[in-house]
Amino acid sequence: MSLGGKLAIVFCAFLAVLATVIWMSFRERRLSKEIADDDIPAQHAQDARVMTIVFSAILGGMLLTVLVAWLVFF
Repeated sequence: MSLGGKLAIVFCAFLAVLATVIWMSFRERRLSKEIADDDIPAQHAQDARVMTIVFSAILGGMLLTVLVAWLVFF
């Protein structure tokens, strides 16, 4: 496989991770606007979902790093 093909695979994988994180973040933001100000448990649950999105994006970046290393060295 050519270097350009490998770059295209990495770029598409990066865009997939980025698009997923952005979509989920905007979804959570929209849902958080519907939570009442005095509903503390719902606010905490929403915060936990946002943190899950952030940390899953970090794991996605780590997997992307493994993909890049595999494509470059093999």
